[in-house]
Amino acid sequence: MKTIATTRPLDATHGAVRVEDVYDTDIEDLWDACTNPERLARWIAKVSGELREGGTVHTTFTSTWSAPVRIDVCEAPHHLVLTSEPGTPEEGRLEAWLTAEGPRTRLTIEDTGIPVEELHFHGAGWQVHLEDLGRSLASGGLVHPDGWSDQQASPQWHARWQELIPAYQSADA
Repeated sequence: MKTIATTRPLDATHGAVRVEDVYDTDIEDLWDACTNPERLARWIAKVSGELREGGTVHTTFTSTWSAPVRIDVCEAPHHLVLTSEPGTPEEGRLEAWLTAEGPRTRLTIEDTGIPVEELHFHGAGWQVHLEDLGRSLASGGLVHPDGWSDQQASPQWHARWQELIPAYQSADA
């Protein structure tokens, strides 16, 4: 399956991005890739803090987005719910579902609370993140060897994101 994100407004000011793909790995391995800080750092984010339900972690994504995230639901290996920037006007909700499909696993992510005018940026970003997950699973290693920070995006991530933005702008128009 090819990773594709869809975007939709939820009201006049906020919207959601939904993205999914099917990976050639079992559900336990994919869950580990999505929740283990060492494996997350291979493809999407540096994570530190209270890694438990109810805990708060600090994240720095390959895109430079950096913020506290609260772990609201952690039902291994099927369901994860996170609140980004809890208690602020920028608060958002990220929900992930993992579903076994034989020897493969479907990952579906929905990110809500995004300003409507930014949906195309987030759609493109989530597509790149899930493509990076696939590359990390296939190689077993780091996808962004040049690194990233809250000031500088991963060069590979940024180039692919820039490439995808026009398609998401057209879809949102």
